[in-house]
Amino acid sequence: MGGFVAFKALKIRNREKKMKRRDFLTKAGAFSSASAIGALSAPMVLTGARRALAASDDIPIGILYSLTGGLAVAEHTLHDAAMLAVEEINAAGGVNGRKLNAIVEDPASDPATYAERARRLIIRDKCVSVFGGYTSASRQAYLPVAEQRNALFWYPTLYEGRECSRNVIYGGAVPNQQQDDVMPWAVEKFGGRFYLIGNNYVYPKEENNYCKKLLAELGGEVVHEEYVPFGHSDFSSAINRIRSEKPDVVFATTVGDSDVAFARQFHQAGFDPEEMPVISLTRSEAEVRAIGNDAAAGHFTSAPYFMGHDSPENQKFVSAYLNRYGEDQVTHFVSEAAYFQVYQFKAALETIDLDNITTDAIRDAAVGSSMMAPQGEVLIDENLHTHLWPKLGQWQENGQAKVVLTASDRVAPVPFAAYDGQTCTGAGLIES
Repeated sequence: MGGFVAFKALKIRNREKKMKRRDFLTKAGAFSSASAIGALSAPMVLTGARRALAASDDIPIGILYSLTGGLAVAEHTLHDAAMLAVEEINAAGGVNGRKLNAIVEDPASDPATYAERARRLIIRDKCVSVFGGYTSASRQAYLPVAEQRNALFWYPTLYEGRECSRNVIYGGAVPNQQQDDVMPWAVEKFGGRFYLIGNNYVYPKEENNYCKKLLAELGGEVVHEEYVPFGHSDFSSAINRIRSEKPDVVFATTVGDSDVAFARQFHQAGFDPEEMPVISLTRSEAEVRAIGNDAAAGHFTSAPYFMGHDSPENQKFVSAYLNRYGEDQVTHFVSEAAYFQVYQFKAALETIDLDNITTDAIRDAAVGSSMMAPQGEVLIDENLHTHLWPKLGQWQENGQAKVVLTASDRVAPVPFAAYDGQTCTGAGLIES
């Protein structure tokens, strides 16, 4: 993500589920280290432009989410959602009778390993697409691999924009899709004095750049802007400044452990969300479960999807996810995108020659295609970002969000919305 970093407070899988995952990874047929090194060092160059398959072959795809390391607590939910989609597609007959062969690699929460495993999936395993990535660091690690090999990667996470690649299909929200509807609503309802707090990296800073642009247009102001390190847990000084400044809204892009600590301390300080709410771009059902329902209740998150969204597609998704992975699990706005992107890929494949699958053919078929996702009907733009349904949810005592604001129509992605004169198009970045 841009903005979503895993945290230790969430429970990892129980022992039985860990064993099932190990069994799955074993069955996935990972090579030994020696053979993998040999495969990657062989004097061969594959451009990724063509993946010739025999008529009876399954279709190889890569699943590249961390199953170990610090990000695994969050990324395993994306792995699980993607694998659920693969299992459903194969159970229904595959793609024109061909099954998806999901080849799992574990990048172990390390950007360098992301790049290495991406190369393995593209070169050794000849995957026609790879699904994976969570942080912006992971996406930027595999992006050179995708572009050098003309491979196609599917990235599900909300992020900061300012990227325009022809080798990544972006399923998560960019700043305009999280803020355009929410900011006018918040200024009208609570007032225009905003306190901005986030972790010290690219996503919060870019989201805040756009927030400040919108506030200026709305006649609002930023009373204070601050960034804290990853894992920061003592917010006493920030709480004191908030108490002193008395903002109307606290606009938060804290992530992971930091968001958990900030939310708890904000609640303990006695601030009333009816008078001074936190509006977050990163807090999902997963964080709320770690924060505690009481501390989260009354505050808001802007996102395209919430677990409690009422639609037949979401009821099916949530039911299938809980049945597959446990009734104590939650779905959230990144796992939903990890799920529907596999179905977008399936829809693209159904329109091309499966014996001559190419990156260009998949991309061309994907652009302009729409489908009913759990959040609503989504569409892949010519700039390879996704038209989504922005929503504002207010967290309730049961740990679920009540949607209080929904876009009247799906919203087009504008990755360079904060930067006048720059536009991401089907031909790439245009500067005027």
